[in-house]
Amino acid sequence: MDDEAKLELMKDRIVKTYVCQKDIIKPLSKDFDCTPEELEHIFFEKLDMSQLLAFHATFETSQYECLINKLHADLRLCWFIGTLELVSKDDADELKVKLAQKIMDGQDYSDVLKEGQKELFELIKNSK
Repeated sequence: MDDEAKLELMKDRIVKTYVCQKDIIKPLSKDFDCTPEELEHIFFEKLDMSQLLAFHATFETSQYECLINKLHADLRLCWFIGTLELVSKDDADELKVKLAQKIMDGQDYSDVLKEGQKELFELIKNSK
């Protein structure tokens, strides 16, 4: 087996691991309405070996960032921070991190969001 064939085999094994299939390939193939094999092929062709080695780790890391962004949107912080200037960026970031940690610890998103809305209301009431 030449080096190119070995590289292809290694890349294929990474994309077909259980965690990559469960967390990335199968859910995304449903979202994109394509077959898992089609999505595997795309990642296989588009990503180099170092990207594939970090494939699942970068997915895990991005989950937190996506959660922070979702909280930012659901709490309408763009409006309260930028437009109305009723909440400071630091206070908003602190709130989002606190709420995201609760969700990561297993609390229900909608419950935590409701709690965040109450805390945001307090921040707005107490703003200068």
